[in-house]
Amino acid sequence: MKVVSVNIGERTTIFYKGKEEETGIYKYPVQNPIYIERNGVNGDHVIDRRYHGGVDKACYAYGLNGYDFWKKQFPDMEITYGIFGENLTIVGLDETNLFIGQMFRVGEALIQVSQPRIPCYKLGIRFNDMGMVKQFQQADFSGVYFRVLEDGKVQVGDALFPEENISSKNITVAEVYSLFKGGIIDQHLVKKSLEDPFLSESIKTNIRGFINAPEKKSES
Repeated sequence: MKVVSVNIGERTTIFYKGKEEETGIYKYPVQNPIYIERNGVNGDHVIDRRYHGGVDKACYAYGLNGYDFWKKQFPDMEITYGIFGENLTIVGLDETNLFIGQMFRVGEALIQVSQPRIPCYKLGIRFNDMGMVKQFQQADFSGVYFRVLEDGKVQVGDALFPEENISSKNITVAEVYSLFKGGIIDQHLVKKSLEDPFLSESIKTNIRGFINAPEKKSES
């Protein structure tokens, strides 16, 4: 895996349901290295910290394979690096082969996989298509949030080097994300997710919240 773009977001005013609010999802490539820290990326604007940023979601990365997919879905739209709100655009990122808790050295930083990205309405605003939120949730390209274990500079061209081996018992980013697609719930994956010590607590809270919803069915 290698970084092909580093992206920073500016504070941007949007309108949603007739109300004015601000967002940091409008991220664009920058030429200089970015500095990623425990609570986020230096200089990157994160507005609502109830749901964005913080230790478990300090840095968001998205893969080029996802870009290839969405360009086919939106052929008339200019889809540029950073459009998914990611700080790092990475070639070779594969959610089916990334394990929760896996650590990587990238540039000067040490990062750890913490969770997939669960989309919110602001992604729909960014694409000027509110249906994009559901489309994103049903697709197989969630991207990944990282914790930052050691601060440092990251720039275009930096490779991601695995820092240690992860047990096959760990759950993948794709497996966790599959629980948010609706339909039948795999109770084995639920149990595996809730027991994973490296999966973010916010995702675990979401899982606990929907597994007992009346309209949901489950399988063991």
